[in-house]
Amino acid sequence: MKGNKLTLTYLALGGMLLLPAAGLAGRANQNDTPDKSANVRKITGCLVKGDSDNEYQVNAANGATWEVKSDAVTFAPHVGHTVTVTGTVNNAAAHGAKEKVKDKTMDNPNEHGHLTVTNMKMVSESCKQ
Repeated sequence: MKGNKLTLTYLALGGMLLLPAAGLAGRANQNDTPDKSANVRKITGCLVKGDSDNEYQVNAANGATWEVKSDAVTFAPHVGHTVTVTGTVNNAAAHGAKEKVKDKTMDNPNEHGHLTVTNMKMVSESCKQ
């Protein structure tokens, strides 16, 4: 009987130690909003400079590219960093419809859109993963 109680205690402690790890694993892909017709999106990726002044892009690990703009966030100091941006999709309904068609018909269905960013958080000082 005493051995069974010890075994149960060890199993319970082991389970408690694994819970935080399971929670972190579940968050790994939580940043990108899966609904391609959502008005507000949260995207994590590498911030790169665009072709002209005040033109920036976030390249997500899943191949999605987002042209980003903002009156509230300064992008320049974070070029080359991994960032998480939250913002509003420009023409969300049209974007969602276009992406659904791409999913079904194109060889390269990676999402591409335009996002007006309201918040940005630096994840890493590099884009290396």
